[in-house]
Amino acid sequence: MLAMKTETLAKFACAYSGLVWGLFWIPIRRLADAGIEGLWATLFFYAVPFALSLPLLALRWRAALAGGLRLQVLGFVAAVSLVLYSVSILYTDVVRATLLFYLTPLWSTLLARIFLGEAITPLRWLAMTIAMLGMLVIFHADSGIPAPENPGDWIALASGLLWSVASILLRADKGRAALDLLIHNFIWSAVIAAFLLLAFGPGRAVSPPLFVYLAQLPWLIPTVLIVVMSGVYTSMWGTPKLNPGLVGLLFMTEISVGAATAALWSGDPFGWREVIGILLISGAGMLESLWELWRRRTAAVEAP
Repeated sequence: MLAMKTETLAKFACAYSGLVWGLFWIPIRRLADAGIEGLWATLFFYAVPFALSLPLLALRWRAALAGGLRLQVLGFVAAVSLVLYSVSILYTDVVRATLLFYLTPLWSTLLARIFLGEAITPLRWLAMTIAMLGMLVIFHADSGIPAPENPGDWIALASGLLWSVASILLRADKGRAALDLLIHNFIWSAVIAAFLLLAFGPGRAVSPPLFVYLAQLPWLIPTVLIVVMSGVYTSMWGTPKLNPGLVGLLFMTEISVGAATAALWSGDPFGWREVIGILLISGAGMLESLWELWRRRTAAVEAP
């Protein structure tokens, strides 16, 4: 019973993480509107949780040492995936980046089968099919998933594959504390963002003056604390407890939230097509849970 409750909470945690990630575009766009663009925005966005994580690292330094190389690898792989996804949007259309990134349920399901020996049930295939259909409906992708055509497309595809790898690693190392994973995720995120800026930033965008950055902190710090860090924490807590393919499906709530908030605050179109897509994605994420609930209730009724 306790394991069942933990699994249910993990599902809610991953769905919440996807919901939160569907809001990430808002602070990124606000930074761009303030004059912080390109890789400078990426670095600044991740520098804030990096700074907020340092006091936690000071409290958890023994756990960091005990975690050794494995903890660093977990933090690095998850971080490079999320940072690359942020960068991909700079070099390709948001729609293409999202479609290519959210092949993750497919990658995760296949990798979990190969490396963890987890079965791929017919219900999982059905859920993935419904979720992909909902994604295509929302993004008006009548011709299907686009083939990568430019660097941004390939970065988005790679980021999704890397997140699938991160899900497998987290699943294989279930005993790791979510707080330690959060700390090292943000440390590596800032390091990776800084490296990308140094490697590819010169000549593409000029950093605004310091006062422009400082002016964003009053709203960015609470946003990072309440939205960004909570979303990453719940993903680091819930992901190890679930099948990686199911995690990918639950994270697709990001697409639904992103479509709804973009319509609300950016004036993007939102009609029956978007509603149908959101219902399909939400239904796919709940399909396995509803099936298990039905099975348990049926078994309880049939029990003497």
